[in-house]
Order: sequence, then C-alpha cells, then structure tokens
Amino acid sequence: MNSKSAVAIIDDESDMRGSIAQWLSLSGYDPISFDGAEAALKEIRADFPGVVVSDIRMPGMDGMALLRRLQSIDSALPVILITGHGDVALAVEAMRVGAYDFIEKPFDPERLADLVRRASVARRLALDNRNLRREMSDGTMLLRKLVGSSHVIEKLRETILDLAQADGHVMITGETGTGKALIGHALHACGPRKGRPYVYVNCAAQAPEELEKKLFGPGEPGEDLPAIEASDGGTLCLENLESLPEPLQARLVEELRRSESADSGLAPRNLHIISISSQIASTDAPPEGMRDDLFFWLAALHLSTPPLRERGEDILLLFNRFCSRFAEDYGCEPPDVSAEDAARLIQAQWPGNIRQLMNVAERAVLQKRRGEEGLAGLLDNDPVATATPQILVEKPLREHVEAFEKMLIDNALRRNRGAVSSVMEELALPRRTLNEKMAKYGLVRAEYL
Repeated sequence: MNSKSAVAIIDDESDMRGSIAQWLSLSGYDPISFDGAEAALKEIRADFPGVVVSDIRMPGMDGMALLRRLQSIDSALPVILITGHGDVALAVEAMRVGAYDFIEKPFDPERLADLVRRASVARRLALDNRNLRREMSDGTMLLRKLVGSSHVIEKLRETILDLAQADGHVMITGETGTGKALIGHALHACGPRKGRPYVYVNCAAQAPEELEKKLFGPGEPGEDLPAIEASDGGTLCLENLESLPEPLQARLVEELRRSESADSGLAPRNLHIISISSQIASTDAPPEGMRDDLFFWLAALHLSTPPLRERGEDILLLFNRFCSRFAEDYGCEPPDVSAEDAARLIQAQWPGNIRQLMNVAERAVLQKRRGEEGLAGLLDNDPVATATPQILVEKPLREHVEAFEKMLIDNALRRNRGAVSSVMEELALPRRTLNEKMAKYGLVRAEYL
C-alpha cells in the first residue's frame, strides 16, 4: 500500500494492546492505541482514515456502547470487536447494530490482519465515494479542477459563474477532451440548484428504445426514475445532444413546454437542461437533423470550451500533475522535463486536448519506469499531437522561459509537499526570490501541503 492505513486499537489490557499494535505494524498498518473507549472518542471523528479494533469487555464504556457512539459519529466506520469465549450472542447483536465483524479470543493474528485488510479497503472506498460526492456538489471544488492560470481559463471560470447564476438552459460546445462534462457539473453546483439532483445522460451511448426509457420512462419496477422526472427541480445534462433521435426531440420539446406553461393540464415541470456537444460548432443555426425549436430553446445561453493548444503554460502545469498522479499509481518517480521538452509540449497542437495530454503523460511515466528519458520520441511518434496547424503562432521566448520556470517550481513544491526550505535548497533560490516567483505564477504553498 502507498500509505499506511490507520487502525485504532482499544483495549484496557496493555499487553493485548501492545501485541495487536506490534502485529498490525509489522503487517503494514499504522496502529494508534487507547486504553479505553472514552480516550478513543476524544480522537476519532467522522472521516477517520482507518478502522477500529476494540475489545467488547472493558470497564466503564464497553465495546457495545462504543460501537453505538461510533455509529452515530460515522455510520460507515468499520468496527471490529474482540469477544471472549461465550460472547457469541453479544457478537451477533453487535453485527446487527453495525459492527464490521468480530473475532473471538484466542485468535490467530493472521486472521485479525486479514479482517483489518478487508475493512481498510472498504473504508478507503467509502471515503473516496464520500469525497467524490462532496466534490460533485461543491462548485468551488469543481472550479478548482479546471487547472490553470492562463487568460482563457480565468475567463472560462468567470463565464461559468455568470451563466450558473442565470439558471437558464445552457449549451456547451467545444472540441473533444476539453472538459465539457466537468463544466456542466460545475454550472449546476455553482448555481441556485446546488444540492438538488444532477442527472447525466449520454445520448450517444444507448439504442433509441433504451434512451427513450432512460429519459422518459416507464421503467421496470424498482428501477431508477426516468431522467426527466428525476431531474425535476434540479439539472438534466444531455451529452452528445446531436445524437438525440427526432421522436425523442419532439418529446423533449413537449416537456419543455410543460415546464413553462400550466395550460397542459399536467403538473408543471421545473426543468433546467445543460446540453453538451463536440459536433455543434455554432449556436447560430441548428445542425442537420435537429428541430429548430428544440435547438434554440436549449441554446438560450452558450459556453464554448477553449482547446488545450490555446492555454499556453497551462499545458505544462497539467502535464506535470498528470505525471505526478501516474507516477504514484505506478510506484515510480515522475519524468524530468527539459526546457526543450517543455517547448515541444506547448507548441504541440493537441487535437485530443486534455485526454490526449493525459495519455502522453502516462506513457512518459511508463517510459521513466523502464529507465528511459525524454519526451521527444513520444511526441514524434504521436502524429496527432504534432499535426501541423493551419496557423502557427510563435510565442515569445520570454513566455516559454516563464512557463518552464513555473513548471520547475510547481514540481519542486509538489515533491517536497510545500516545504519551502526544501524547495529553496533543491532550486538553489533564496527565500525572497522563491516567494516573489511563487506570487508571480500564482503558486500557493497551502495547495501542496
């Protein structure tokens, strides 16, 4: 495991605490010992990044009372109870209350380690899902995922905030791989419908019959509500809008009319639709095969996502972060990027945009793991990335130098987890110079801690 999972060990017998802690430490965990439930409750909070192992028979607050308290703090926290001989009925009651599992004394330490391993995996998944849900409902977090400080990305963030407050239907257009789905979710999370349902449907991913059922129903008993009904009061995001069949376009128009008029005799809908397309280039006229009324209804507000090649130094920042992520996944160091590599990355055309940049970053990390260096070969072997543009705008040397310098400082801050003294030593920079350059490039130490 990349980082040790925490295990809170609660037992009033010091010898038992010590032996469990020693075994779990040797098994790759980070044990934290407590001599009683009250002491543990002072430290264990919601989102505790690990699991709890507790004796069930303790003076004062026993294991069952502790389990109930922990369940009230965080119902997804795995608690493994250690029971004595004859406590089976109590252990069964603990499982009913919500214990992850129990183990009976005397127990095989390997059995306990296996229980902790499985509980730790479950805990990590629960926390990951919880964090993802928080991010997806937090507009600020989503905007931070739009990494970069270039003029175009700053303008994009401002446009998202403006359109989100307008709460009208929005059409998002742009090349493949420019983050349109993320932007759609950010529009919802930054607007007045934040916290209400956000329902995503890819119109190109299903056959027409299945798409009709998914959008309008009726579904089978026990299935999710159709998207139109589920998103009532929230937001419906339709990706690949141009793939919506004409009969379904007509049904969607009827739903939109119903949302704006009470004359239909049906309960009005409260629809907010964000449509996404990489095929629609302009909102001046509908594409072939799309109804005029539907198109202009959904294109009331328009947002166009900038291609990666227009984002300048953001390319290096994104590449740097993708490399760090893949290096952690593959258990190796991220590749070094030379000044020549940086210039080539900025000048490449990236028709596949961010997805393509991510693919090159992963190949660069795998290449580094094999002991090879240099991005030139990767880019030369990617004809899509190096395709000759129709118009090549050369950037001034100063911009390339600044972009490379920013990337080096960002790399060092990330490697050293924001420890300024270590970054100063690595880059041979005095504190004042480093502070000035961090301020110039918008690099905030707190983001690396």
